[in-house]
Amino acid sequence: MKTIIQIVLWIVCIVFGYLIYRSVTGPIEFKKIKQERFAKVVSNLKDIRDAQEAYKTVNKKYAKDFKSLISFVDTGNYTITQQRDSSFLRYNKSFQIDMPVDTIIIDTLGLVSIKDSLFKTDNRFKTMMNVPGASNGEKFEMKATIIDKGGYKAPVFEVKVAKNVILGDQPKALLDRENAHLSVEEVNGSEIKVGSLTEVSTSGNWPPIYDKRGDQ
Repeated sequence: MKTIIQIVLWIVCIVFGYLIYRSVTGPIEFKKIKQERFAKVVSNLKDIRDAQEAYKTVNKKYAKDFKSLISFVDTGNYTITQQRDSSFLRYNKSFQIDMPVDTIIIDTLGLVSIKDSLFKTDNRFKTMMNVPGASNGEKFEMKATIIDKGGYKAPVFEVKVAKNVILGDQPKALLDRENAHLSVEEVNGSEIKVGSLTEVSTSGNWPPIYDKRGDQ
């Protein structure tokens, strides 16, 4: 009987020891997994933002869907121009003589491929709508519209994904804590996003650490 009690106590000690170990290492492992996955998501969001800014440069608005955006990157071109000052003579009725008039001449020098400019030989733009590591093939949610800012019609866009999609396989308690973050060192809120549908902004809501990771 004494031996059985000792075995049970040893089992209880091992279980409690493991639970204590997991309570310490669990958040550490979660943070590591989170940062690795967030870095990949942010990288895709930056690609989408670059493509959207190129789209706006050419079309004066943002793409509303990924099909249009990807097609634009794949086949679109920048027009390269050169601006130079010039002048010519025009008859002035008041003075009744020819007088010089300044003007600006814009020369078209050629075209540059959007794809080559942004991605060179990399075709990752064709899959940039896919959320990295998503277990069910989820895609980023993207919207674009025109808003009124002090009488100025401004094109805006927003691309986002819920943290639950990125970290859905992680412990619920840690995921709930992540969704409630309010810190300058973390991605605040329950989503990672770039752009805004209410403000004229192309910024992302991630902290600088993810920009540094992307530059390495």
